Amino acid sequence: MRVARSLAGTVAVAQHTDKVKQAIWLAAGLVMVALGVIGAFLPLMPTTIFLIMAGWCFARSSPRLEAWLLNHPRFGGLLRDWRDYRAIPRRAKIAACAGMVLGFCLFWLGVHPAPLLAVAVAAGLAACGAYVVTRPGRP
Repeated sequence: MRVARSLAGTVAVAQHTDKVKQAIWLAAGLVMVALGVIGAFLPLMPTTIFLIMAGWCFARSSPRLEAWLLNHPRFGGLLRDWRDYRAIPRRAKIAACAGMVLGFCLFWLGVHPAPLLAVAVAAGLAACGAYVVTRPGRP
């Protein structure tokens, strides 16, 4: 009898823990969607990476929201390409690299950074650009 109570208590704790994790993943996914929407309107903030992270969070919390993202008319194709093939279409690569160049130019003109900071930011953006460019294209 004691063993049955102990197992029941363990199952209840595990179910509660799973629900808490699911709620955390859901909240994180919603925050990522919000950041992605903001990024769609602000030229210096990325969109797709936040939506990729939202899809990852929704895969762990809400199949309905994951399906909504993957079937979205604007971003669904990009997200499915990334999920299935780790691929970035050529137009998206060009847009991403152009956005990084524009962002660096605005940073340079607006902040007037010290040379070391400018080099560090340029190196970080160059590394991100290299990563984007070396991903395969749409199959």
